[in-house]
Amino acid sequence: MTSQALKLKELGNKHFNAGDFKAAEGLFTQAILADGFNPVLFTNRAFARVKLQDWDSVISDCVDAIKLMPKNMKAYYYLAQAQIGLKHPSEALSSALTAYEICMQTGNSSGSNISALILQAKKLKWEARESERLRRRNDLLKELEDRLDIARQREIMAIEERFEVGEVGQQQADEEILLVQKMSGNKIDELRSVFALAYPDVMSPREVPDYLIDNISFSIMHDPVLTKNGQSYDRATILQHLRRSETDPLTREPLREQDLRPNLALRQACDEFIEKNGWAVDY
Repeated sequence: MTSQALKLKELGNKHFNAGDFKAAEGLFTQAILADGFNPVLFTNRAFARVKLQDWDSVISDCVDAIKLMPKNMKAYYYLAQAQIGLKHPSEALSSALTAYEICMQTGNSSGSNISALILQAKKLKWEARESERLRRRNDLLKELEDRLDIARQREIMAIEERFEVGEVGQQQADEEILLVQKMSGNKIDELRSVFALAYPDVMSPREVPDYLIDNISFSIMHDPVLTKNGQSYDRATILQHLRRSETDPLTREPLREQDLRPNLALRQACDEFIEKNGWAVDY
């Protein structure tokens, strides 16, 4: 990094830490003009733009940073945040998973934050699917209700025509119309009951099975690992704990990072549960 770019970067960091993200963005831009081949400058500006919620510009900076440094954890992390901001959960999940992979490879301490971002992206994917499912369900229910209403109106019109030509008297016509309205109402109630039974998830209590919950963060796990005594933890949270104390949080027995093994079956169970129950991310 050139001396001029370094001075501008440090000044930008001061403004950023003071909460003046717009000024920080401008200074990082000047630093990039002085040295356009340093990925740190692009990720610094991307972070300032994350704070400004200028998502398209964040993406542009992250793409440039990744071109200069392919295994750039921060760039993928900010990229995922911008993609979430733009409501692109599939792309965000891909970026966040890449950031997590780099984090695990480099031993960076940001694993918990990235795991939370991964779960957020998964939740947004579920919300998009759930919104579409409910829209389709409601559209179908409305269409069927409309058809029942049209049938009701036709039957009433037929009764009124019979009354006009003298086939039935006023009292009989009124009684038949009342019966048609009652039967139509009953059909609509029955239809709604059938739809309610077809979607029991709407009525069922929302609970996450205990075996999917991390015993440190008490959140659903993203990347569970197994200890030598058979206890499972989320990888990011147990690694964070081991940096403070090389003991199992529950048993207090000695535990090192080398003792951890991926719990693939539990990870699949967590993924499948979130796939169907995106609300579990905020459980």
